[in-house]
Parts: sequence; structure tokens; C-alpha cells
Amino acid sequence: MSLPLEIPVAILAGGLATRLRPVTEKVPKSLVPVAGRPFLAHQLEMLHARGIRRAVLCIGHLGEMIQRDFGDAAFGVKLDYSFDGEKLLGTGGAIKRALPKLGEEFFVLYGDSYLPIEYAPVAEFFHRSGKPGLMTIYRNEGKYDASNVVFRDGEIAVYDKKSKLPEMRHIDYGLSLFRASVFTPYPADQVFDLAEVMGRLVREKQLAGYEVTERFYEMGSPAGLAELESLLQSKSS
Repeated sequence: MSLPLEIPVAILAGGLATRLRPVTEKVPKSLVPVAGRPFLAHQLEMLHARGIRRAVLCIGHLGEMIQRDFGDAAFGVKLDYSFDGEKLLGTGGAIKRALPKLGEEFFVLYGDSYLPIEYAPVAEFFHRSGKPGLMTIYRNEGKYDASNVVFRDGEIAVYDKKSKLPEMRHIDYGLSLFRASVFTPYPADQVFDLAEVMGRLVREKQLAGYEVTERFYEMGSPAGLAELESLLQSKSS
């Protein structure tokens, strides 16, 4: 069991999860069953084991179902909710809206990611870096998804989800850390993507890169869901 961390985590759980339809037409991705339980149960249990004690769920599509099922605490993690409102705000816009509940610094985790790494060393590295943002990266070599990061001499030189460069060996692992000030330039209720924010920080040399060696798991695609199901079934048996 890891020591409790003061830093909350924003869980981005507001998307439409089109790749998992028709399942996600009736339930949000976070409630899709994996190894007999809603995915969010596995995610929160894992976060608690890594020292996380507070999470803000950024929700949109069918988000009321998540709040109804999980309430204000689950698996030792205190829960708060930030709703997108009338329109989906994108991953960046959702974080901007949730800032009053997140405070000055926070982790960001995708709602379909299962990342079994230690979170405290990431926070320590973030504080030592002196930069306002951090991306965890994994040397993927195109194996689990398309690599999108050029990591050179301990720095993120390029981050681009659209252009595929041959020197891209790493991938955005799915866990990041930010100071709230990073989101100051963006107007409230504007639709924007977190990738846009990260791209700006890379260009300004303000995004620290923390390389992890433990592979990531995700349940945002049928193949990823089947693989994670197998992993979590084996853990519970």
C-alpha cells in the first residue's frame, strides 16, 4: 500500500465511447463490466492502492449513472463530479470546467485507462522538474497503439497524434500532471482537446517527460477490453 498522496486525480470519463457501441449506448464507458465489476471499480481500487485519496470525475454522456452508482466515495477514494453540461467540452474543456474542484495541481487520467504504476514517483519528478505539466510516456515501438512521442535526451521533443514520424518510439502513457495555471489561456466552456494543451507545452519546453516501463492497459476498444478482462480475471482468481 502506497502512502496517501495529497494530489487529486481528474478522471476523464465524459466521452461517447463510440468504439464500444452498442454497449455504450445504454451505459457510460466507466460502468462497462470488466471481470464482473464496472470498470471504474477496478480503476478506483487500483488508484487507492497507489495512494490516491480524491478523484474528480469529468463526466458527460450518461454521467448521472456514474454518480448514482458510485456516490461521494468508493474504495477509499472521495469522489466529486464535474458535468460538461449541454455540450461535450472535449478532454481539455472538461478539465478547465473542473478546475475549481481540482485545486492548484492534479493528475489527469483517461476514463478507459488502467495504469498499474506507482504514482508517487511521478509526482516527485513533476515537482523536481519545475515545469507546469508532465506527461508519462512508454517506449511502445508501435506495439500497443501508434507511437506519438519523440523522446530525446530526457525531453519530449515532439508530441503529435496526427503526424507519424519514424523517430516516434514512445507513446503518451495516459497519466499526466498539471498546475492549474496551464489552463488559464483557454476560455471557460470552450471545446478543446488535452492534446492541444500538451502540444503547446512541448513547443514552449514546459512539459516534463517521465518514462515508465510498465505497459498500459485500456478498455476503450473491444480488443483492449478483452485483454484487460483477461488480466483482471487472472488477478481475482
